[in-house]
Amino acid sequence: MQMGDIEIKAFAAEHLAAAVRLSKEAGWPHRPEDWQVALQLSEGVVAVEENGNVVGTALLTPYGLDCATINMVIVDSTMRGRGLGRRLMDAALAIGGTRPLRLIATSDGLPLYEKLGFRETGTILQHQGTVASAQSRGNTQAATADDLPAITALDRQAFGADRTALMTKLFEIGEFAVIRSGDTITGFACIRAFGRGEVIGPVVAGNIEDAKSLVSHFLAKRTGSFVRVDTTAAAGLSSWLSEHALAHVGGGIAMSRPLPVPSAALTAKTFALANQALG
Repeated sequence: MQMGDIEIKAFAAEHLAAAVRLSKEAGWPHRPEDWQVALQLSEGVVAVEENGNVVGTALLTPYGLDCATINMVIVDSTMRGRGLGRRLMDAALAIGGTRPLRLIATSDGLPLYEKLGFRETGTILQHQGTVASAQSRGNTQAATADDLPAITALDRQAFGADRTALMTKLFEIGEFAVIRSGDTITGFACIRAFGRGEVIGPVVAGNIEDAKSLVSHFLAKRTGSFVRVDTTAAAGLSSWLSEHALAHVGGGIAMSRPLPVPSAALTAKTFALANQALG
């Protein structure tokens, strides 16, 4: 797929360093390790000039056939306004096939995504900062590997898709906390290294107080450390996170194609994303 002297190619390991450079230039905090995790879970494309210079990226992270997220869509600042973002999106859409698709848009990207049939479903709020004092609420505990199937099932209920591969990967690289009611897990949260420090998410719980308990499980052990949480405006956690020195610093617009069909009443919901790329 070519236009002028720029070719859209499959994302390969040789493009990783250039992708990290592009994300840094865009002001994103992703380390090479963060890109590697995204790549292990995704398929992607890059835009490459004739001289081999990478000037754009896009990933698609599939969750079975249930849905996929389009993420890490970056165009070199010197190449914007030439239709390259549209070409990268077209390539990502082709990878997605007939799956329902989700993404987090910036205000700059919103017009393109709307032209491609995406519609707004909510607002994402990025909170981060150096953790002040926090206390564990006492109703959480560390998860074990035996909890992975139950965590994955609860995540599927809240997210609406089978994210077994993601949950398995997060168990490899992160730490999980759970809330139990008898033998049943009713909530969970994960923390892992990401960007400037660590990110807490996903956070899935039956109510906002349990969600706060799960986040507090990690904050209580990280006074003085840099932590990020990507939540939603609808979740209701934003003001509480700000009270714990995790300031609201930005975010994005959640979009879907097609719009999701409202489901029956759920016993659990997502209070924080794995991050904006992965949902």
